[in-house]
Amino acid sequence: MPYVAWLVILIALIAGPGLWARHVLERYGRDEYFSGTGIDLARILVRDLNLAGVSVETTDLGDHYDPRDKVVRLNPESSGKRSLTAVVVAAHEVGHALQDQSGDGLLRFRTGLVMFGIWAERIGAAAIMIAPLLGAALQVPMVGRLLLVGAVFVLGIPVVVHLVTLPVELDASFNRALPLLKTGKYIPPEDERAARRILTACALTYLAQALASMFNILRWVRLFRR
Repeated sequence: MPYVAWLVILIALIAGPGLWARHVLERYGRDEYFSGTGIDLARILVRDLNLAGVSVETTDLGDHYDPRDKVVRLNPESSGKRSLTAVVVAAHEVGHALQDQSGDGLLRFRTGLVMFGIWAERIGAAAIMIAPLLGAALQVPMVGRLLLVGAVFVLGIPVVVHLVTLPVELDASFNRALPLLKTGKYIPPEDERAARRILTACALTYLAQALASMFNILRWVRLFRR
């Protein structure tokens, strides 16, 4: 198969899940018919589940749970609505708080890996920029090549982060949040199927990010081989 065809397939695999996820989240985020917002539901769940020490607050950095500060942080632009998407996303983030309370080892590993990955990416980006210059200055091309290989290897850390993140997200969605929503206390039974689609869409966004990171690695490897 020609290289261009493989490139088109790869781009479709990266963009497809993200586009479908965006479509689902927007579809169920238009109508507002619940008595409370997603942020309200998160506070109710924290209370009902007796999640001691866990708080809920708004943020502009995107919906997430911070296991270090024990805070469910929700974006008012999305979870501040009374839509099904807002309610389900809030339940998903509370699912992470449940993971934390149960001592989930994978969540802790993911948290540490994310912090390490932030610094590793910065080091990798700096190494990529200085590798050719260092090799030329020392007149030892192998030094620059070794640095470049190391930088490409470091850039693989985001791929590992996303691959570790995916099972964490799936557990928070389908083993924590969905059973809560299916009790009938928070959403009507007829919305359960849509809630599952929303949670699946959220998982696909992480898959798309993992594929995008892998594509970035392949791009640098191809550049290195020239």
